[in-house]
Amino acid sequence: MSETKRRARKVEPIPEFASREEEAKFWDTHDLTDYWDQWTPSKVRFKLKPLESITIDLDAHNMKLLRAAAKKQGIAIEPLIQIWILEHLQAQD
Repeated sequence: MSETKRRARKVEPIPEFASREEEAKFWDTHDLTDYWDQWTPSKVRFKLKPLESITIDLDAHNMKLLRAAAKKQGIAIEPLIQIWILEHLQAQD
């Protein structure tokens, strides 16, 4: 549908929804682009916490085991190491 036809078509206002399910049903049957003029932009700011890094050295055998474990989990090595470290730290509490 062209932009001109979309603007010419009158659309109902976005109703108040009683639940997320009700809202989902509404958007399943309505085109979001028909409601652009009813949206107001929001200013969003993200403050990321600085991360710190470490470097570890592993021998070839342990690196091979680590790669195999990461592959088995379907994730990269770095997130796997992060998960293991966080699990170990939480277990210390």
